[in-house]
Amino acid sequence: MSADDLPKLALAFPGPERDSGVEAIISGRKTAMTALVEILEQIGQPVPEAGQRYAVLDSDDRTAVVIELTEARVIPFGEVDDRFALDEGRGYANVQEWAAAHRDFFRGEQVTELLGYTPVVDDDALVVAERFRVVDAEG
Repeated sequence: MSADDLPKLALAFPGPERDSGVEAIISGRKTAMTALVEILEQIGQPVPEAGQRYAVLDSDDRTAVVIELTEARVIPFGEVDDRFALDEGRGYANVQEWAAAHRDFFRGEQVTELLGYTPVVDDDALVVAERFRVVDAEG
């Protein structure tokens, strides 16, 4: 299956945050990511499963890299640990920094606009904690 035939995955929104995330995947620093289950439900996307492959898009909506999920667990936001936070590859020193950044993102203007409301992101909010490996770094 070519990258064109795979489901598309867009990290964050186009711009610096997406670009830095894509670069972190390609460089190998980022091997984990988090999705808020509520967002997936609202936009009609199923919860991802291990074994699924995705064409990860850059800010120009071109495939930058292909990944395969090696793990996808639905867990409460408050159960994310330091190891997972570090594996997100965005320079978080610990889970507290990860949590602050993810709360800000999930409650931010762009997510609020997408959903039509601001989600509640407390320790009980369900997230998909995903781990992945790079399959094709050239998309």
